[in-house]
Amino acid sequence: MASRDFYDILGVARAATADALRKAYRAKAREFHPDVNKSPDAAAKFAEVQRAYDVLSDEKKRALYDKFGPEAFESAASEEAAARAARGGPHYAWQNVAGGRGGSHEETGFDPDDISSIFESMFGGAPGGAARGGSRSKRRANGTSRRAAPVEPLRHEIEVDFLMMATGGTESIRLTDGRTGAQKVIEVKVPAGIEASTPLRLAGVAPGGQDVLLTIKTRAHAWFKRGNPDQPGTGLDLTIELPLTIAEATLGAVVPVPTLSGSVELSIPPGSASGRRLRLRGKGIREASGNNVGDLYAIVKIIPPKGTTLTESDAEVLRRVSHATEPVRAWES
Repeated sequence: MASRDFYDILGVARAATADALRKAYRAKAREFHPDVNKSPDAAAKFAEVQRAYDVLSDEKKRALYDKFGPEAFESAASEEAAARAARGGPHYAWQNVAGGRGGSHEETGFDPDDISSIFESMFGGAPGGAARGGSRSKRRANGTSRRAAPVEPLRHEIEVDFLMMATGGTESIRLTDGRTGAQKVIEVKVPAGIEASTPLRLAGVAPGGQDVLLTIKTRAHAWFKRGNPDQPGTGLDLTIELPLTIAEATLGAVVPVPTLSGSVELSIPPGSASGRRLRLRGKGIREASGNNVGDLYAIVKIIPPKGTTLTESDAEVLRRVSHATEPVRAWES
């Protein structure tokens, strides 16, 4: 799944100055540091904030990000940076916070100003103070870890109209946190052609801040069915049943056929039997990327007239046609 935008993570505009970035980072770090925020996803969010600031606070990295996006930093090195952030962040090391071990802040990435501000919010004093030391000693005595346990995503299921599945759209859904009962309404973009077996993972949108695994089901359509006659129910192809009169099927005709983009005229070859497949190329589902599009298969179904609507002369004409036609049953040939 694509990474969240680093500017959005810090809550700043893309044109933000270095001071604005720094101010936003310090506020977010105070908010999500695991020693202060006891939410299950606090460590993950703290790591996300740290990673965003690591990139945007460096002029060269920021220029690379602005040009290529977060994919430019999807590497082993960036993953390690995120892991370090969850343990305390590359902008300071806990040994430096304790004040005892060597290395300048240029060598370690330690920023005294940031640490002072963050610890002041967390423990009521600057690094090295008694409150900070006591809390750290207590953590060691209890054997607790700073890293939060993985949070299970919230699972949710919705049912959308067939045409929304086929063409894409936006659906409003209400999410409920099973632990707290908190509710939240979000807008979900339904990608065109999404398969029912493929859940969407929505990062951090649940009321409790966890991810959501969204399964999308599709309501049946009056005319269209998904798939082609050989692979029903899946893929980008569509199938539609095409009713024809005896005359249209026998003599040929041009009839209107509905598609996702409107009605088209389809030529019926003379002598089309029930079950014949007529293929309309490129009239199926176009996937969200726009790179691939399916076909529409119109399956002929001959509809005879009701006997009560025929006059005697009409019925006689049909009898003559039937007698003049070659046998249609193999055992009569």
